[in-house]
Amino acid sequence: MKIRLVPALLILIVMAVTIRLGFWQRDRAHQKEVLQAQITQYESSTPQTVGATPLALKDIEFHRVRAKGTFVPERVVYLDNRPYNDQPGFYVVMPLKLEGGGYVLVNRGWLPRNIADRTAIAPYVTPPGPVEVVGIARANASRAFELGAGGSAAHQKIRQNLGVASYAAETGLPLQPFVIQQTGFVPSFKDGLVRDWPVPDTDVERNYGYMLQWWGMALAALGFGLFAARKAATKARGEGEAEARVDNPGREKEGSAKDA
Repeated sequence: MKIRLVPALLILIVMAVTIRLGFWQRDRAHQKEVLQAQITQYESSTPQTVGATPLALKDIEFHRVRAKGTFVPERVVYLDNRPYNDQPGFYVVMPLKLEGGGYVLVNRGWLPRNIADRTAIAPYVTPPGPVEVVGIARANASRAFELGAGGSAAHQKIRQNLGVASYAAETGLPLQPFVIQQTGFVPSFKDGLVRDWPVPDTDVERNYGYMLQWWGMALAALGFGLFAARKAATKARGEGEAEARVDNPGREKEGSAKDA
């Protein structure tokens, strides 16, 4: 069977790429499984203290933390389009001036939004003096989809998103490179904010699903290649037999005479 080089190469390339992408998705799933195990382990660990000494995000993310300091309410930012139980609302993000120096952003919790007036902020309480905050270190205060940066313009109280580095540059505050997702106060303090945070989901199943899709595409490419090769071989064999009959018309008659 004669194989056509260009179509065969194209099929091999498609198979190689899709198989490699399948393995990449499998590796991503394994990485997320390791991360999920670490998150579960961190949930029962002793909270790490956040102070003036800068902490690397990679060393602190998802860890339980505690920080002592005083809130800076004049620097508050409200992150819009953060629903809770299908109700629109805001996340209240506020710097905490740490004892001994430095600052850290704290995602204090959720507030419902006024449907009639988006800029009307529901009442909540900010402790006026030193407090101890406990929570989870996160890379940001959650991300919401936005087109461009129009909803996250600097110096606005209501924004769509808030990056730690950009906010530090905007305010000049020496911020830790993470946000504390607050789970409470020590001792307990009622401030009117909802802190029923969603459980971190690494979405491992999606990666395994993509893995199977890529490998399925590789099998489909192989099947298509075998089908096309067989069809081409059948066509070539038929054309060869037809040419043989045209080139040797007497052979068929001779065969018929012998049969008679």
